[in-house]
Amino acid sequence: MRHSMINEPDNSPGPVVLDAHGVLADPELAAEFAGSTHRILADLVGAGAALGWVDPPDRDEVAELVERVLAAATSGDGALRAAYAGRTLIGLGYWLRHTRPTSRPHADLEKLAVAATAHRRGTGRTLTTALIADARAAGIEVLTLDARADNAHALRLYRSLGFREYGRLPDFVAIGEHRWDKVFYMLDFRAEPSGATASDAGPVAGHA
Repeated sequence: MRHSMINEPDNSPGPVVLDAHGVLADPELAAEFAGSTHRILADLVGAGAALGWVDPPDRDEVAELVERVLAAATSGDGALRAAYAGRTLIGLGYWLRHTRPTSRPHADLEKLAVAATAHRRGTGRTLTTALIADARAAGIEVLTLDARADNAHALRLYRSLGFREYGRLPDFVAIGEHRWDKVFYMLDFRAEPSGATASDAGPVAGHA
């Protein structure tokens, strides 16, 4: 992976992906991050995306979420990746360590969201690949996630990156009268051969 800063000229076709330190190191990006995140999440949920909300979240709720994720990422209890086209946020994802003491070696990939205008460009794969690499580097043993069963595109992406299903709750997700299975996936780093690394995910920037 090539490491670049977001203000460098970049002729590659994919987005530049920053970690939490990279976002916070740029005062303008840091100031805009909660608002940009809210725009993406609210638009997606309003269009019916399966992101954990029935109605679009408000700005304060997203700002609180962003603050919590950034704090976890900078303290080693999580990882954030943010995808930019130029200086416009087009996607983000994060994982957090499990809080229960007996589950601390493991983490949960809680959210992956790509702006509707950036769908089908490989942004979700780029973000997920970077988050997997972060988890591996942090010594995470098992990375888990859950998703709505009708989110076929996301589930196909996760399987292609090594996740496997380990369980599901039938008709568990409820929105009005509609019901969907809740599917649980895991990526067990303990089963990997030594020296395994993530595949090239395009231009990924850390912090200066």
